[in-house]
Amino acid sequence: MEKATFAGGCFWCMVKPFDQFDGIDSVVSGYMGGHVGNPTYEDVKKGDSGHLEVVQIQFDPTIFTYEQLLDIYWQQIDPTDNEGQFQDRGESYRPAVFVHTDEQFEKATISKQALADSGRFSKPIITAILPAQAFYIAEEYHQDFYKKEPEHYAKDRELSGRDTFLQENWNK
Repeated sequence: MEKATFAGGCFWCMVKPFDQFDGIDSVVSGYMGGHVGNPTYEDVKKGDSGHLEVVQIQFDPTIFTYEQLLDIYWQQIDPTDNEGQFQDRGESYRPAVFVHTDEQFEKATISKQALADSGRFSKPIITAILPAQAFYIAEEYHQDFYKKEPEHYAKDRELSGRDTFLQENWNK
């Protein structure tokens, strides 16, 4: 098994897209990238912990590749917006690919450049590729939110503007 970690705004919206494929063992909501140990949701939401909301994926690369994960990731975010994602604004909602190995760094860099070269977006692709740091699991009520609170999840996605953006840019 390998790990992949992605920040794409609200972690509630980042679990389901990855949680439906063979080869994906787990998708866990959490926090990464900050300077505060054991942050809480409130610490991260205030924006002064330095952490981003992330999902950490445990996967079997012989069944589902890192490149496939990257393809899904890019299609869940606005890679041109470094101020947050959709209705969720602020530092903790910035997009980023956290890489766990040199191989992941190389693949993420190639994937990001391919997206930039595609001409799909008129603005630059600014999503950061960063070394993975300590991962802190988010509170239990954040885990698998789309399963636990399907109506709240659906309403949040609708109001966020995420689905409209994905439809306009990816026909999703």
